[in-house]
Amino acid sequence: MDNQHLSFTKDQFTVTTDPAFFQLEAIHDYLSQSSWAPGIDAETVRISVQNSLCFALLDGTRQIGFARLVTDYATFGYLCDVYVLNDYQKSGLGRWLIECCQAHPLMSTPATDNAGHRQRPLGYTRNWGISR
Repeated sequence: MDNQHLSFTKDQFTVTTDPAFFQLEAIHDYLSQSSWAPGIDAETVRISVQNSLCFALLDGTRQIGFARLVTDYATFGYLCDVYVLNDYQKSGLGRWLIECCQAHPLMSTPATDNAGHRQRPLGYTRNWGISR
């Protein structure tokens, strides 16, 4: 995949895949206190961001949210590390962040569905089975 970065704007908010706008310290601060990555070290965050397709949610120049797509850039994408800072929650920005992720060519059609209650309103459904 080429290195063309996507950006989306809504009022004063921006979602971008351009690493020049990623604020690693802010990402690390949030993730290290999260329920899914407590205590994660800054170097691990840096490497994971460097090796993934990431989306920064910005209020002006301040990073207020994040989403990371672990991908092979061909057939697979796993969305993780999604967050929006508490002060910005309940404003629709989390939904918009996910919609921006879905607008990326790698996310246009979910290949798997372990969709929980948070993903179902965004169009994800349980759709799996075993076949031979």
